[in-house]
Amino acid sequence: MLTEDGPLRIEVLRHRAGSFEPILIPKYEMRFTGFDDKIVDMYARGMTMRDIQGLLAKQYGTEVSPDFISSVNDAVMAEVTAWQSRPLEPM
Repeated sequence: MLTEDGPLRIEVLRHRAGSFEPILIPKYEMRFTGFDDKIVDMYARGMTMRDIQGLLAKQYGTEVSPDFISSVNDAVMAEVTAWQSRPLEPM
C-alpha cells in the first residue's frame, strides 16, 4: 500500500506453511524492478511531477506523492552529476 509519507509497501499475508513466493515483486523488496528507472526516465524527458503522477496512476493504478518522485530522482542525482563531470575521451 502506498502512503503519502512513505514508499510503496506491500503487505503479504502470512500462512502456516510459509510457501508463498510473490512473482511480480520479490520478498523484502519495496518496489518492483525498474520502477525507479521509469520515474527517472520520465523526469529526464521533461515530464512534470503531476504528469508522472497521472501516468503512474493510469498505467499502474497506484498513486504516488510528489515527495516520492523527488526522492527517487534525488537518489540518482549523485550518479548523474558524476556522469556529467566525467572526462571525455578525445576524438
